[in-house]
Amino acid sequence: MRTIVDLPDEQLEPLKILGEQMKLSRSELVRRAVADYLRRHRAVTDDTAFGVWRGRSEDGLAYQERLRSEWDR
Repeated sequence: MRTIVDLPDEQLEPLKILGEQMKLSRSELVRRAVADYLRRHRAVTDDTAFGVWRGRSEDGLAYQERLRSEWDR
């Protein structure tokens, strides 16, 4: 998919030099940079809560019931 991205002038020359050194197009350098950024900033997945209760001494259900008992007051 084609998209337009505005880059500041101070990034264009270093990007050009890097592309020449690596023998890669500017587009490929930007694709790799975006892929790297997305890899490092992955969205939180639904399974991040698994194991969160590990190491607790109180049973999870007992904890839930204790908290909800406060509602009856």
